[in-house]
Amino acid sequence: MLSVSDAQAIILNLVQPLDDQRDTEVIDLLAADSRILATPVTSSLDFPHWDNSAMDGYAVRYEDVQHSSTEQPTVLEIVEVIPAGYQPKSTIEPGQAARIFTGAVMPAGADTVVMQEKTRQEDNRVFILAASKPQEFVRHKASFYQAGTQLLPAGIKLNAPEIAVLAAAQCPQLSVYRRPRVAIFSTGDELVSVDQRLQPGQIVDSNQYAIAALVRQSGAEPLILGIVKDDPVALKKVIAHAVAIADIVLSSGGVSVGDYDYVDKILESLQAKIHIRAVQIKPGKPLTVATFPSTDAINHVSPLYFGLPGNPGAVLVTFWRFVLPAIKKLSGITEGWEPVFLKVRSHDELRSDGKNETYLWGKLHLIDGVYEFHKAGGSHSSGNLINLAQTNALAVLPMGKTLISPQEEVQVLQLVNQTFHVMWKNHQVT
Repeated sequence: MLSVSDAQAIILNLVQPLDDQRDTEVIDLLAADSRILATPVTSSLDFPHWDNSAMDGYAVRYEDVQHSSTEQPTVLEIVEVIPAGYQPKSTIEPGQAARIFTGAVMPAGADTVVMQEKTRQEDNRVFILAASKPQEFVRHKASFYQAGTQLLPAGIKLNAPEIAVLAAAQCPQLSVYRRPRVAIFSTGDELVSVDQRLQPGQIVDSNQYAIAALVRQSGAEPLILGIVKDDPVALKKVIAHAVAIADIVLSSGGVSVGDYDYVDKILESLQAKIHIRAVQIKPGKPLTVATFPSTDAINHVSPLYFGLPGNPGAVLVTFWRFVLPAIKKLSGITEGWEPVFLKVRSHDELRSDGKNETYLWGKLHLIDGVYEFHKAGGSHSSGNLINLAQTNALAVLPMGKTLISPQEEVQVLQLVNQTFHVMWKNHQVT
């Protein structure tokens, strides 16, 4: 049986990132939020576009004002007022200044800006009451970015700062990777949809909804294939269809060793290569990972199959731990695929049998400036979906570790697209 770290390494090694030629699309900048940039961006514009003022004040020649003080102010003639968006018409000569505002173009002849708080104006004269530094409060042309050089690299996620940069660089359209396609289905005769009346022994298929939400949050496109009964013919048909239309296939249930668990046998009949059959993780031990040969020009990426456990707790844990990094790497992101772990303080006693790497769900609270993990109440059975709600982190107990005491340090897996619930305490934490 594989360790968690070995399983992660195998999975990430199997993932083939989307191709920067065949797997891209051109979109409008307004639709670029959270997309992955497929090609590097350069701009023909310098940033700043011209020398400009970083302050409201007066554009002057440094040599005129370098010895100014309150006792001996320098008196200059104001020859022009320069607001933002205005092209200066004057050249600043010795003994002259221009009234200038933040972002406005520096006039010829001036090399320094004196902030208005260090001046006094009387009619068309300005009194400089303090010495300035050379070129103070001047933002020079191309000091932020030089035209023709790389502005943004390929393989980055486009968030608000990057989109602002692209807008400023006048890039109304850009090339991004298409969203990874993830096929999702659940297996089991006992499963019913949310709108069906429950009969004895039946359960609602919550996994499909949870997985679809997680896939969307990861930036991928979920392809919902529904519930498949425990019938080898039906399962084979659905898996073959999923592999033909998706980059990643996620099934839940049917991957243990029960009499009705056919998935592994069906994978082999479809010429899949099974790389993982079980992992030393709790919950989530019965995890199948397989690859299929590429079958057509449309789906040239070798499809990656994850047979997730059936219990909802195990589904969520194995998605966060193994599937999410695979989707991130597939999406074209050049780095940062791996799960993010934090070292925090445990509020509660955490226990494990030590036989597997164990994950316990709960919340991170910020208390007196220190993050603290609070274990969710109730049973941590993989079948207990209820206490997973409103959690934002998973505490990790390594193999062989059976106890983490209160106030002891614990490693937690930060869950993507979750906002830490911040709770401030006025009392001292001991």
